[in-house]
Amino acid sequence: MLSDLLTYALRILPGLGLLAFCYLLTRPLGDPLPRIAVLILGFVLVRDAMTPAGLWHIGTAGAVPWLRFTPDPALLVVCGTLTLTTTALILRTDHRLAALVPWGRADLRTLCWGLGGGLLAAAPVLALAAARPLDERGGTVALSLLPALAFFALAGNLAEEVLFRGLLQTRLEAVTGHTRATLLSAALFAACHVFLASTVTDVGWPLLAFTLYEGLICAHLRNHRGVLAAALAHALVIFLLSSALL
Repeated sequence: MLSDLLTYALRILPGLGLLAFCYLLTRPLGDPLPRIAVLILGFVLVRDAMTPAGLWHIGTAGAVPWLRFTPDPALLVVCGTLTLTTTALILRTDHRLAALVPWGRADLRTLCWGLGGGLLAAAPVLALAAARPLDERGGTVALSLLPALAFFALAGNLAEEVLFRGLLQTRLEAVTGHTRATLLSAALFAACHVFLASTVTDVGWPLLAFTLYEGLICAHLRNHRGVLAAALAHALVIFLLSSALL
């Protein structure tokens, strides 16, 4: 685990250092949009660098995208914990950003909306994947990995939803209105997968089409039940697509 983590850290630290410098330069600005852009760039760097570092594998079976994470549960837990800690630290130290996140209520309805949205988002991929042998879409996943995988999916996608459906969508609503902010949130979310789809991997348009569809569902959930519901949906999608349970 330590060597994999070190390899990954060495890959991303130069870029994160530069982005941290940009973030500090934008802190005095009244408009939080530049800081939001810097944070999104940082997240894209951290996520996309997982591919060459071997922390996950993304491919397609025909036009059906699939993904598998590292089989090391400790590594998933460490990465998930670092993601949650970083997200909490940013929101705790930047009150202007924290005020933009509409969390929603942590209740049964939010849970149901989140789980339902996740199933709806994952359903087309899972239905198409059912016609493909498991060894063509990443192979089996050890049952012992699933708890760590679930934690990592929730931690990573909570951070992503805070960025796109919390900070970005709320900021866009202030200047474009509700409907356009919803569409822009989903479109920009998909656009931030362009390099992952076209240069980091060879997955191509299926990943962009899926992330646009998923982004629209998560944006809708955010509007009705808050970022918590969107994060639950996003986490469930990633867990279902990476766990080989279906």
